[in-house]
Amino acid sequence: MKQIVSGIILFFGLMFGAHAAVDLNTATQSELESVKGLGPAKAQAIIAYRDKNGPFKSVDELDRIKGFGKASIKRLEGQITVGAAKPTGKAEKSN
Repeated sequence: MKQIVSGIILFFGLMFGAHAAVDLNTATQSELESVKGLGPAKAQAIIAYRDKNGPFKSVDELDRIKGFGKASIKRLEGQITVGAAKPTGKAEKSN
């Protein structure tokens, strides 16, 4: 009986387990589209913004992209993150 209960718990744990958040700075188009609430147009807008402006410093920076507001960013919470910034090729001055 314990094995059956353990099996059921394991099954549901794997089925509904935590998924890693998608990093806005490194995600591909298809990775962004895998996020619930992001379709092809929004995924492409994120990539275009990132290519033009460099890496995201925070998830809240999405509000600078047409189609994203505070409410839509809130709905994406937990599904997206900003991890390591990709190098842009531009040297930063250090003073």
